[in-house]
Amino acid sequence: MQEIDQVTRKRTNIVQLLQKDGPTKICAPMVRYSKLQFRTLVRKYGCDIAYTPMIVSDSFVQSEECRKVEFITNENDKPLIVQFAANNPDDFASATEMVFPYCDGVGLNCGCPQRWAMAKGYGAKLLRNPEQLVDYIRFTRSRLQDPDFSISTKIRLHADPHKTVEMCRRLENVGVSFISVHGRTTKERHQPVHYDQIKLIKDAVSVPVVANGDVKSLTDVYKVYEETGADGIMVARGILKNPAMFEGYDRTPMKCVQDWLNICSRHETSFTCFHNHLIYMLEKRATKEDKQIFNNLRSIPAVIEYLDKYKDDEESVIDKTFSNMKSLAVS
Repeated sequence: MQEIDQVTRKRTNIVQLLQKDGPTKICAPMVRYSKLQFRTLVRKYGCDIAYTPMIVSDSFVQSEECRKVEFITNENDKPLIVQFAANNPDDFASATEMVFPYCDGVGLNCGCPQRWAMAKGYGAKLLRNPEQLVDYIRFTRSRLQDPDFSISTKIRLHADPHKTVEMCRRLENVGVSFISVHGRTTKERHQPVHYDQIKLIKDAVSVPVVANGDVKSLTDVYKVYEETGADGIMVARGILKNPAMFEGYDRTPMKCVQDWLNICSRHETSFTCFHNHLIYMLEKRATKEDKQIFNNLRSIPAVIEYLDKYKDDEESVIDKTFSNMKSLAVS
């Protein structure tokens, strides 16, 4: 966990940010992907709030090594929300206290439907016991003295919409700052998002509501904003493929790719992280054959040489000096 001067870091009030005119644009928590380097990139392109990847709270509390690896930030990494997975209130509260000086809020993951997470009591498993979920928020809020520090949840829908609404009302009553809603049930994967149910939640509570699910462009951002009335729009896969989407680009511009190279040259970055993000960014540019070639590249010079083919007169030229990016660790 990188140290930040607690005096000079001015906290952002997340709730006030969500209450501004128009949709607040949010980069979702993504395991392996929404790390400091990517957060730095999307902040250059209209992202208002960024999340860390999901961090398992008990490991974070118990292991200094986990803290060093899983939570890396700096003074410019804001507004920032740290997302935790937890299976008991004490771990969530303790982890929150540890990151309190270095972020603007925390989020409790109540939406991950993966089997490993639910088997350990994390993620969407919490939705099966709303009373326990309410205790997480109540208990954590009681241990913090700053009412402006954001404590939020990210949920999925119950099969019965009225149960979802009732749960959200109970969360509001115990001090949740805002509620992010992925508009599918735990069992749904690629089915259409239930934006009507997100609107139902928005109409039922007074805290801000963030809509999530199938947003792939800036046009989608405003469409979902109008359809749901949500205060914020959270994007995962769409922004992974196009980190500049919040500024209206329909595909990743090459200047954004250049920015990614610049950022990775300044921050220690594994080759895997560096390369995998580029695989997503170039998806709309590359042919099937090119993707096979690029996906199998194993060195920075090879990647830079490949990227040079995409330059054109209207976009920035990839600077081949980045083939000497010493800070990238091959792994």
